Amino acid sequence: MIRPRLLLRLITIQWVLSRHGLDELLFATPWFKPMRFLLWLSPWRLLGHTRRRPRGERLRLALEELGPIFVKFGQALSTRRDLLPDDISDELARLQDRVPPFPGPQARGLIEKSLGKPVGELFLDFDETPLASASIAQVHPARLKDGREVVVKVVRPNILPVIERDLEILHTLAFLAEKASREARRLHPVDVVREFDTTLHDELDLVREAANCAQLARNFQNSPLLHVPAIDWDFSQPNVMVQERIRGIPINDMAGLRTANINMKALAERGVEIFFTQVFTHNFFHADMHPGNIFVSRETPDAPRYMAVDFGIMGALTPDDQRYLAENFHAFFNRDYRRVAELHIESGWVPSDTRVNDFEAAIRTVSEPIFQRPLREISFGHFLLRLFQTARRFNMEVQPQLVLLQKTLLNVEGLGRQLYPDLDLWTTAKPFIERWMRERIGPKAALNTLKAELPRLLAMLPELPRLTHEALAAQRRQAELLARQADELRALRRDLERGRRMTLRLVLLGAGLALLALGMTGLGNI
Repeated sequence: MIRPRLLLRLITIQWVLSRHGLDELLFATPWFKPMRFLLWLSPWRLLGHTRRRPRGERLRLALEELGPIFVKFGQALSTRRDLLPDDISDELARLQDRVPPFPGPQARGLIEKSLGKPVGELFLDFDETPLASASIAQVHPARLKDGREVVVKVVRPNILPVIERDLEILHTLAFLAEKASREARRLHPVDVVREFDTTLHDELDLVREAANCAQLARNFQNSPLLHVPAIDWDFSQPNVMVQERIRGIPINDMAGLRTANINMKALAERGVEIFFTQVFTHNFFHADMHPGNIFVSRETPDAPRYMAVDFGIMGALTPDDQRYLAENFHAFFNRDYRRVAELHIESGWVPSDTRVNDFEAAIRTVSEPIFQRPLREISFGHFLLRLFQTARRFNMEVQPQLVLLQKTLLNVEGLGRQLYPDLDLWTTAKPFIERWMRERIGPKAALNTLKAELPRLLAMLPELPRLTHEALAAQRRQAELLARQADELRALRRDLERGRRMTLRLVLLGAGLALLALGMTGLGNI
């Protein structure tokens, strides 16, 4: 049962879509399709106001009005230019850092309240005009007293109740979907929304983001691939964060990249390398890599260096998921579709009774046509769609813990498509995966594990005789217990057998007495 408050929000969503001329989106769904005639009764349609703006602009404005969750949905869509018309992609790209800001004086007040001092005492300069404004927070340029240039990130005021309301709607709809549809249960919407809920709340805590930033900076310390801005911990609180200001070229500023003579092929290849390094070497990856968060340094244009911001959403994998994923990539790159099928079964991603031969053939059918083709001729969106449609036949379930990784991989592909469409993703990624496999699986991996475990083994060595004695004693006690239980079981079985025989005798005796009585009755009648 949807509560009145949530029902009111759903009505509001429909109202906003209608006002921006997007009500056909709702009436295209199966639930509302029979009522499409109501579209023609919309006052905005009758007055003709909704068609005066381009459709992409109308969609962007509607998402902005509906709030941060819907803005984030638009951000995710904006990276998939192969799935959307250019006019819609261009407008949704504006959601990356052009969400309408909240007033500068209000940001100043929030900073002063959080840090406990007037802005004039904290900074040499502070600009109330934001550099960028996003769905969760906005960023203001400033200069510290020691002259360092920084940016001040401030969480939007009173945003938590808005997020909680829309998350409640998503949780309710996901629950209802799982109850109503077997297909929806396969996609685990409740788990997916729960993951989204967690990541969204993580974004609201800027101390957590600062810690993520510091960890990523350590992972890429002195790396020529990626620069991560430094955090100023003295001025960082849950709703305010101060960090080094970077001056790079936005990754989607193609004209600026060409003017700076950036090697686009190297830039695209380094992007792929950064992704695989984060996922498989560090197991800690930036999971919000939309164009508004990625910049390129003007230094060393022949060996371009990425610069990242916004570390509110980070991802990590369990060791099992990491290994299975790496083995899947390795098998896929080598076109070993049988191993891909086996790994899906071993990991529990498809039911254990799945026929390997059939699943292998289905994967080959989808995958084989895309090999040895440049990125410009491959749509991962369409490829994944076909792969999921094929896997649906085998009851493959969505893995919520991999949703962030899938989103990041699609972002990386979207960036690569823009930077260097001829990038051969397979050739770039395959050596990295093969190196990881050599280091983590096989003799070298076993040797590394032994080296890592050796200090602990040496520490346990003096205790080995005692542990051995205790293990043997425990084994002896277990054997004695099992022997006693076996004796008790045999005795119980003998008792049951005696009882069964006694019961049978009583039954036979009763039957004999009954026959005797019947015979006596017959003689008496004679």
